[in-house]
Amino acid sequence: MPPAAPLDQLGRPMRDLRISVTDRCNFRCPYCMPAEIYGEKYEFLARPELLSFEEIERLARLFVELGVEKIRITGGEPLLRHGFPRLVEQLKAIEGVHDLTLTTNGWLLEKHAKFLAEAGLDRVTVSLDSLDDEVFGRMNGRGFDVSRVLEGIDAADAAGLRPIKINCVVERGCNEASIVPLAERFKGTGHIVRFIEFMDVGTLNDWNLAKVVPAAEIVERLHSVHPLRPADRRYRGEVAQRWEYEDGSGEIGVIASVSAPFCGDCTRARLTIEGRLVTCLFAAGGVDLRGPLRAGESAATATPRNARPRPIQRAARRRGRGSRCTR
Repeated sequence: MPPAAPLDQLGRPMRDLRISVTDRCNFRCPYCMPAEIYGEKYEFLARPELLSFEEIERLARLFVELGVEKIRITGGEPLLRHGFPRLVEQLKAIEGVHDLTLTTNGWLLEKHAKFLAEAGLDRVTVSLDSLDDEVFGRMNGRGFDVSRVLEGIDAADAAGLRPIKINCVVERGCNEASIVPLAERFKGTGHIVRFIEFMDVGTLNDWNLAKVVPAAEIVERLHSVHPLRPADRRYRGEVAQRWEYEDGSGEIGVIASVSAPFCGDCTRARLTIEGRLVTCLFAAGGVDLRGPLRAGESAATATPRNARPRPIQRAARRRGRGSRCTR
């Protein structure tokens, strides 16, 4: 018999798994990978320290046996990982994965969208903080303009990687003027723009509360131009508050990770690039799964029906208050 799906200390199941496949990125967004820290001399992990595609697949199968239904591939920038479509194929082949998604900055998406769709990817989420080239260039830390990301979104749409979600981190004094133009650009397209409160991800992004534009203010800015009405959430643990346009032309989402944390209903876990299981974006340490996997221990290497993956179960059950994953 397969192992019972574990519940954490708050009675929450583990339904969503974020898998990070690289620590490298071609952007240097100040709220994520500021250039002054991740500069030319920064030492990223060596290839042997990363989980191989085969190791990722084996661990993913164990997570699915424990109740995971949705897998999101993240980075860094996942499309920088050599041979990435092959991993998509491997994960899509796992029985029980109902939603296989990718979070990307979109810079390489036009080149890869068709191949990702053919490999079995279901949909994409694209990070896009402004349509204004100057603002966007400042927020991506490289001076890149927005046109290439928009071309990537169009390519993903043409490849059928829908519904496409566009994530915008809103930082006061930087891009709050981009809220309405972004919403208007994708209104009526079927794409869903989600506005995320600028959040503290440690000590690297110079976070302070004064830079946060609360979700309520974001909704009010949009509602004053394009009337909105609240929409029901689609599933337990959905992080975005959904708002529909009253004229029926689509919806937007707001992620109130600071002003209205949603930790109590979180169903997410994260597998880091070096194979550690963490149950919160803000968790320190985590549970090492790479070590047992490479040591050949049955808890990580046997098929789920022949072994109980106890390290994963224990970590899942230890989840408590404080989980604030958004991406």
